[in-house]
Amino acid sequence: MSLFNEYEIKMNLNDLQNISNLFSNTAKMPVLFLGHGSPMNAIEENQFVQGFRKAASEIPKPNAILCISAHWLTNGTKVTAMSMPRTIHDFGGFPQALFDVQYRAPGSPELAKETAELLEPVFVEEDHSWGLDHGAWSVIKHMYPEAEIPVIQMSIDYSKPPQYHFDLAQKLNKLREKGILIIGSGNIIHNLRLIDWRNINTVGAGWDWAIEAREKTNNWLLDGNFKNIIEYQNQGISLQYAVPSPDHYLPLIYTLGLKTSSDELSLFNDKLIGGSLSMTSVRVG
Repeated sequence: MSLFNEYEIKMNLNDLQNISNLFSNTAKMPVLFLGHGSPMNAIEENQFVQGFRKAASEIPKPNAILCISAHWLTNGTKVTAMSMPRTIHDFGGFPQALFDVQYRAPGSPELAKETAELLEPVFVEEDHSWGLDHGAWSVIKHMYPEAEIPVIQMSIDYSKPPQYHFDLAQKLNKLREKGILIIGSGNIIHNLRLIDWRNINTVGAGWDWAIEAREKTNNWLLDGNFKNIIEYQNQGISLQYAVPSPDHYLPLIYTLGLKTSSDELSLFNDKLIGGSLSMTSVRVG
């Protein structure tokens, strides 16, 4: 056995012990990808927020939440490590009622540290300035409105390709055995430049290319064909329209990277809206 392999085994054992000291053993938690859509979903009552609540009701109450949001893109990987993350209103042009929302969930510096250690040898910076952006709080507030569950965020290293993020996610699987709910928050189909403004609030409205992209991605997800999901840029014009930039797509890759052979995969909130957005959400496990 090489010295590297011995070191890696010792590190894995140490990581597991550290997590054991933090959180009690649980049955393996599911993983979610949530299509978050418009920030207005934070304060509106519709079938999608009902879907978020239903998803929360069908899983064990988590000890903590780790969210990978489309709205925190960085060079390198960071994790929020403050005790009380601020609510970030990272948008403009919406009603004051949306800016008035404060989601005062605590953070977890301890979970941030353990997350960083699990991802070694990738360097993860412990961040004390970000907080919870709307990709996180706009959906989590519906699932856990009392804000009693600690929430941390992990950023997306925008310089890396999808396969990197898929592989990185696999290192986080031990957290699932400690009651940590890992949430990816984005949208599989997300092209704001091609929104059909006449049907901005019409559930089921989609351009032909969006309908095709939804059908393709849903089939790949349900068939376990993650290779095509990861290599989306090679899957034709409909996927190129659906994912003009990877920011909202990469949180899905993290969710899929956490799937093990014993996990089932299912879809919910599986609707197009506004022509060029999909609210399709995924449960793994």
